Amino acid sequence: MDLRRVAVLGGGPGGLYAARLLKLARPDCEVVVHEQGVPDETFGFGVGLAARTQRRLAEADPASLDDILASSWSHDMRMRVGGREAGMSVSSLVAIGRAELLAVLRRHAEDAGVKLEFGARRGADDLDADLVVAADGVGSATRAAGDFGAEVETGSGWYLWAGTDVALDHALFAPERTEHGVFVTHAYPYAAERSTFLVETSEATWRAAGFDRSTAATPADASDETALDHLSDVFAPHLGGHRLIGNRTRWLRFRTVRCARWHRGRTVLLGDAAHTAHYSVGSGTKLAMEDAIALVAALGEADDLGTALTAYTTARRPAVARIQDIAERSRRWWETFPERLDLPVEQLLVAYMSRAGNVPLDRFAAGSPEVVHAALTQWAGEEPPAPRQESHVPDTGRPETGVDHALSEWVLERPLRPSTPGQEPVADDDPVGPRGFDTRIVPDDPAALGATVLDVGTDASPAGSEAAVEDAVRRGSAVTGRVWLTGGDDRASLLTRLEVAERLCRRSDSLVVVAGPAQLRADLADGLAADRTHLVALRGDGGSPR
Repeated sequence: MDLRRVAVLGGGPGGLYAARLLKLARPDCEVVVHEQGVPDETFGFGVGLAARTQRRLAEADPASLDDILASSWSHDMRMRVGGREAGMSVSSLVAIGRAELLAVLRRHAEDAGVKLEFGARRGADDLDADLVVAADGVGSATRAAGDFGAEVETGSGWYLWAGTDVALDHALFAPERTEHGVFVTHAYPYAAERSTFLVETSEATWRAAGFDRSTAATPADASDETALDHLSDVFAPHLGGHRLIGNRTRWLRFRTVRCARWHRGRTVLLGDAAHTAHYSVGSGTKLAMEDAIALVAALGEADDLGTALTAYTTARRPAVARIQDIAERSRRWWETFPERLDLPVEQLLVAYMSRAGNVPLDRFAAGSPEVVHAALTQWAGEEPPAPRQESHVPDTGRPETGVDHALSEWVLERPLRPSTPGQEPVADDDPVGPRGFDTRIVPDDPAALGATVLDVGTDASPAGSEAAVEDAVRRGSAVTGRVWLTGGDDRASLLTRLEVAERLCRRSDSLVVVAGPAQLRADLADGLAADRTHLVALRGDGGSPR
């Protein structure tokens, strides 16, 4: 395929990386990046890069990755609630300042022969190019002006991306209760005297604190100083005398972008212009740079542009859809985070790690045995067996082989009793019953249990929509006694049922049972350990007697 000129719209990580890889692959092609901003005036703080992303960047372009890692900061992670703390080692996770990342990528793009143009707004129709790569972000003007079948879903919670002038000792997840409601931070160090400090809260808390007014009064190119000052006081226990700092910092609601088409004619979307994934799974930069790798590979393998762009889309859609599914579940988990603050911090960390179905309990226990041991002891009232080490576990998804599921089986075998030592037995009409259950598995027979069956349907999104989840919770909350959640046998449907079950467990007095296929018993065990359901029923399995 003959490409004489390529124009890249957007000088963010995805656009710069795509430009460099294109120029390296096609030295005779003119590659120009058009960025409406100017260098050294970027906004944002730190950017995280997980181990798997680092490996993919190493395969595509080791030279640029070496310079990225040389300017990065590694850290582990802690969750802190009410003076108690639990943590885990994630030393393979690194963070780099966004400005430093862009400086590295600009330098490598120019070294490869890419031309960088700054300070002027360009549109795809303005450019004389054989290919236009639109990497112009979540607010993409290219996407808005073209027929890409875009859908944008806005989350219900509010977040504010700030920073502080100290390197925190760890990445930190910490909620703080205030007179207005709960605020929670995700914070992590990315340089010697810098940390990202992201804060989330609900719509009700945001309004109660008066941030609807401060948001409306903050110009687009300024920071919400009212919010920064207030939150500096809220999170003072974690800041060690430092204050929050802003960089065009204002309250926002997350927008999930999905496009039916990623290319039209000679124009192709890349990164946030084509798709977004919630920041709680740290995937915006990752997805954009991996898009760039796939796009350049497809251009090198096809005989014409249309075939190449179709191949790029075909190659990337499954991975992006999977990340968006995980991210959507993670977003909803964080937006309902305050409902879980009754949990001990170790149990809360287990619930966090398993929130999107991406990290199985047994795998988490292999890396953080003390945390999982404490969490399961709190949950069951007795100590679990020590986890055996796993010989090999994939980085993402539920591993199907080479995994020790002993903890999952132990969870399923625990009893559910109507009272704990020192408490009076519950009344005979309590949904748990006067005797309780000898295991967490009940026979696949809702009538025998006297349960009301609720079919939790799914919509077009694998993760289901917030509206669909809340509708199922509303219907379940109208049931008195025992609720039996059923639905599809696929894993996505089961994870959605567990999400509905958790909200029912926390918002109603019903006993909740989640039914699912026996082959997904490990997912059901994870749901039990994370306090998402009271009991489970296995289809295609005799289960355990009460």
